[in-house]
Amino acid sequence: MEENELLAVRRQKLQQLIEKNWSPFGGRFDVSGTVEEIRQGFVEGRKVALAGRITAHRNMGKSQFVDLSDLTGRMQVYLNLKELPPEQAELFGLVDIGDFLGVTGETFVTKTGEPTVRAESFRLLSKTLRPLPDKWHGVTDVEIRYRQRYLDLIANPESRRTFLIRSRVLREIRQFFYDRGFIEVETPMMQTVAGGAAAQPFQTHHKALGVDLFLRIAPELYLKRLLVGGFPKVFELNRNFRNEGISRRHNPEFTMLEAYWAYADFELIAELVEDLICRLAEVTTGGLTIDHTDSEGNIRRTIRLQRPWRRARYHDLIREIEPQWFELTVDQKRSRCQELGVEISPAMVEFEITQQVFEKLVEEKTIDPLFVTHLPAELVPLAKQNPADPSLVDVYELIINGVEFSPGYSELNDPITQRQRLVEQAGEETQKIDEDFLLALEHGMPPAGGFGLGIDRLIMLLAGAESIRDVILFPHLKPKTRE
Repeated sequence: MEENELLAVRRQKLQQLIEKNWSPFGGRFDVSGTVEEIRQGFVEGRKVALAGRITAHRNMGKSQFVDLSDLTGRMQVYLNLKELPPEQAELFGLVDIGDFLGVTGETFVTKTGEPTVRAESFRLLSKTLRPLPDKWHGVTDVEIRYRQRYLDLIANPESRRTFLIRSRVLREIRQFFYDRGFIEVETPMMQTVAGGAAAQPFQTHHKALGVDLFLRIAPELYLKRLLVGGFPKVFELNRNFRNEGISRRHNPEFTMLEAYWAYADFELIAELVEDLICRLAEVTTGGLTIDHTDSEGNIRRTIRLQRPWRRARYHDLIREIEPQWFELTVDQKRSRCQELGVEISPAMVEFEITQQVFEKLVEEKTIDPLFVTHLPAELVPLAKQNPADPSLVDVYELIINGVEFSPGYSELNDPITQRQRLVEQAGEETQKIDEDFLLALEHGMPPAGGFGLGIDRLIMLLAGAESIRDVILFPHLKPKTRE
């Protein structure tokens, strides 16, 4: 049948249910457990109650078999229409694939060895008015997968797996930090100054206060205020917002982990992050080797997280590309970029040219974990200068699978130097300087290490996803034009 005919048939069944005073949208139904729990504790002859969505139906006349599915799996249910009360047998004729049923009955094993529940009674818990996606092909249309995520979750086991991994990761992150004495905190999502990163914010207006506010681009400056206030170890799992482009690795709303540890430095933070990611990989994938496969199951890339992870200085990595790079003039560097196939713009200053070489020839080509340390001070205005070489800062950038995963700093706690850095970063837009943060620093912040970690990119790594939209339940999309 055409889709319109299918919709009409289901609405007719709904009307029949209403006319017979049979509730098409039932209420509470007490179950014995999830499908997985019932299967794991399966014993023949046990009375059970289970509920789920009908995902398959095999009609053998008076003998009917359906699969009831929930998030944990599926269970076969056998219904003998002769054994059921006449009213229930008639009701079953109005049931479709996609409907939610609650079933009570006794467990047994079929001749083919399939654990099954012999239905003694059932209740219609929800009548569906639209058919489900084809179970064999799932939801292959990317537009539908993102706009109607519920259909994707119903039809595609890999999508369900991805979001279960995401839930497990968030739970494990919290436990990891609780075990190490960190305090979980919440900081403002609307701020008078969008600080802590260089990014374009979303802006709104608060009528009662009569002030413009920004959705946060990072929580960093508020978390550091807590170090000033005497909290020695803090972390936040937060949503950040940046009014910038959308790509395979960027969404305007995204999840970050940020943590700060008083009296630590960037090297201790690197060890902490290495411990964290390895733990998350082991509990979600079972090991430290992660294979990313294509749609046909062929391995397209393998990421090895085995420890210890490599650490290398920024300048040394550039010298691996061009040994004499830092002895070249700016014009010579521009010419060398052309030879190396690295695109640069005429407006780029010297450190930006070097950073472009780094991003294209180091970062994008690095698959296994790499801590890049001691970056130029111009790139990181919130980090502490290296005592031996003030042109560098004591930081790392963690790169995995061609992407920056986590920046980590020995945090700058000198309020005078911090002001100078923020003024240089702001240029003529001095209104972007967070004076309240600088005031807090003047009250004294202990030396500390801190880091950020992109949760969405982390899930992409662990689940083998190619797009950030595959790991965000409801990614931002351009509104669909209605005809």
